[in-house]
Amino acid sequence: MASLAISQTRPLDLLADFPAIPSGWAYLDTAATAQKPRPVIDAIARAYDTSYATVHRGVYQRSADMTLAYEAARKRVARFIGAESPDEIVFVRGATEGINLVAESWGGSQLKPGDRILLSTLEHHSNIVPWQLLRDRSGVEIDVAPLTADGRIDLDAAEGMLTPAHKLVAFAHVSNVLGSVLDANRAAAMAHRVGAKLLLDGCQAVPRMTVDVAEIGCDFYVFSAHKLYGPTGFGVLWARGEILDAMPPWQGGGAMIDRVTFDRTTYMPAPARFEAGTPHIVGALGLHAAIDYVEAIGPDAIHAHETALVRATRERLGAINSVRLFGPEDSAGIVSFAVEGVHPHDIGTILDEERVAIRAGHHCAQPLMDALGVPATARASFGVYNSAADVDALARGIERVTRIFG
Repeated sequence: MASLAISQTRPLDLLADFPAIPSGWAYLDTAATAQKPRPVIDAIARAYDTSYATVHRGVYQRSADMTLAYEAARKRVARFIGAESPDEIVFVRGATEGINLVAESWGGSQLKPGDRILLSTLEHHSNIVPWQLLRDRSGVEIDVAPLTADGRIDLDAAEGMLTPAHKLVAFAHVSNVLGSVLDANRAAAMAHRVGAKLLLDGCQAVPRMTVDVAEIGCDFYVFSAHKLYGPTGFGVLWARGEILDAMPPWQGGGAMIDRVTFDRTTYMPAPARFEAGTPHIVGALGLHAAIDYVEAIGPDAIHAHETALVRATRERLGAINSVRLFGPEDSAGIVSFAVEGVHPHDIGTILDEERVAIRAGHHCAQPLMDALGVPATARASFGVYNSAADVDALARGIERVTRIFG
């Protein structure tokens, strides 16, 4: 609460915590990957430098200590997202692997020809392609909910599309392109009304708002550590305990087994059943440090900070005649835009000359680009290290773009 009280009187001032951001460089690509604060860097370095060992298998003290630290990270994640038990937390390589795990294990064992999955127009490819692969193997069908005029998932339309044949609804909690925030509670209620499960892609939500899976009422939740100021190559799948317990393994190897013979193998209970092989041990410790860092600031303070930056950005860019803004006015930490007659890659190149880093492209959301009627957009996305000076730098850079291209 102390962080929130501070944020209400002045903006966050945390740039000094991020050594990879040099003075005068506006990093506006946090939706792709967040820069890492010193506590996370130190936790990772310390793990490799002074305490590294394998987990779950060693009988020596350092291995036991590292196992405790690794499992403490699982408990930390569970508290962070409101899970009932650490056993509901599966460590994966990222949100992409988490969704693929659900598609392969839960989808492959629970869905049959004629069952249906509901996605939305704004989904990241990671929440489209795994379901298409499942469709091609199993014969399930995919439906796509449209968007509202301001770029939100149209839940009125989605509710009208749902039938008892739908077994899964898979939506982004926050759009990685438009920053639009899903009414997740309503989505859960809609899905459950027809007997479907709800999976939420939380990659853009967990860095900038409070997430409580129990309060939301969803059934699966995935996110990546690297967008939460943690390391790359690490992420989380949460699922309700009874769902995980009924899911078969999807990869085989060490650590996930109970007993192996050449005739038969038995498996560990969840979550170990889904964590074959030596895990990204230090990734777990880095995520633990990242969660500690974010919670010390306060998710409400982060949300307020980023909301103010988004509002300022939309005001500044909206005042330039040739700029088209996408998404809702209250987008969460993300502003996508286009400049008339200028390809987003050219925008990104010119901004780079101005020491402003943005994303330019289809953002792994080509169906959304098709719906918007553009091949790509430019995207500015904010983190706790950004300030009004970065918004000023972006606006100056776009003004230069318009001068160059007339």
